[in-house]
Amino acid sequence: MSDKERLFGTDGVRGTANVHPMTAEVALSLGQAIAHVLRVPGGERRRIIIGKDTRLSGYLFEDALAAGICSMGVDVIQVGPMPTPGMAFLAQDMRCHAGVMISASHNPFQDNGIKFFSSDGFKLPDEVENEIEALIASGELASLRARPDAIGRARRVDDAEGRYTVFLKKTFPKQLSLDGMRIVLDCANGAAYKVGPTVFEELGAEVFAIGVEPNGRNINDNCGALFPERTAAKVREVRADIGVALDGDADRVVLVSANGRILDGDEILALCARDLVEHGALRGEKVVATVMSNLGLEKALKQMGVGLERTQVGDRYVVEAMRKGGYNLGGEQSGHLLFLDHNTTGDGLISALQVLAIMQRRGRSLNDLAAGFEHFPQVLVNVEVARKQPIENLPSVQAAVAKVEEALAGRGRVLIRYSGTEPKARIMVEGEDEALVTAHAEELAHELQRSLAEA
Repeated sequence: MSDKERLFGTDGVRGTANVHPMTAEVALSLGQAIAHVLRVPGGERRRIIIGKDTRLSGYLFEDALAAGICSMGVDVIQVGPMPTPGMAFLAQDMRCHAGVMISASHNPFQDNGIKFFSSDGFKLPDEVENEIEALIASGELASLRARPDAIGRARRVDDAEGRYTVFLKKTFPKQLSLDGMRIVLDCANGAAYKVGPTVFEELGAEVFAIGVEPNGRNINDNCGALFPERTAAKVREVRADIGVALDGDADRVVLVSANGRILDGDEILALCARDLVEHGALRGEKVVATVMSNLGLEKALKQMGVGLERTQVGDRYVVEAMRKGGYNLGGEQSGHLLFLDHNTTGDGLISALQVLAIMQRRGRSLNDLAAGFEHFPQVLVNVEVARKQPIENLPSVQAAVAKVEEALAGRGRVLIRYSGTEPKARIMVEGEDEALVTAHAEELAHELQRSLAEA
């Protein structure tokens, strides 16, 4: 199967709802394929758990997936709206053979996606995704359906939210509480709109919840982690101690200090790394991040005597590097942070709780804890592309990159990559002078557009 035909991108299958590949027909096939690929020898009854965010199209894909899974003789547990990291936890906690999350994360409501978790709560490895792709392409699924007396059952459970809430609270130190804390929480009208406020309130905080009125169409709409300015305004209005802005499936977080300062994933990683170092709890003396993380993170970690291991963009690659190296802290600049001591995937609520624990334990404000982080100017330009021609096959673009790197003289970086979920090329230039960095990024975008048009 060619890259153009592939269903799986860097984070499951994703696209515009009701347009290939995000159709009911594909969802049904994915349900059948995951049920067959994760079959258990010996006839043990299997079950797969399905959750979703608050998008209108979630109902469509939930039922299609359930139908596909049941048709292969596997039972389905449906939990309704649930954060992506909640599904990773529930797959383990409820001893399911797999978990399925229906979400397009931070994308607008018109998009949707399907991602899978293994029974251990980690995302499926590439080889299993490849097996699913091959099985769907083979046309053999129809011949593999269960006998009429072996069709699976689907049922809904009501206590999944409570299970996840208890799990989240256990990641917060028992000797601490959030009594007296004023927290603004923006749930982006997404999957955490119920569980998010509950967790912080039950730990003692006074919560000012916004983005908790989903209607199927307003997920990520000028709210949440992509628009933290709204959280910052609310923090200043109610004089909160901290603002917590989640994205639509609550796997990422952006924080806001009491004075309205917005902290991205890099700053949060640096803050948490420092605390772990001081407690002797940072494993491997390294933090894992992607090629997009700011040079400021690298500099901050170096001052602590901590190394930075970079991966390609995508939380799955960060997780792979962390597991391989035995590290326990990693993440992305976007706020997709990984605390592998607590969960198997990025969890915005766990990330916020770890920072709140540091604040309470030290008796210091978020602004104080984050002081001293130096952001290098970083400009990102997106270029719409009709097809993803390998960058290494575009000599004029390579020459333009070399010219910019020479101008940066070792005090900056250039990165050009294609999005794994959208028809776009992303150009990132980082350096000391914002005006020059911006000019370099625009030059590279123009050259890339010209080269792709001629290719």
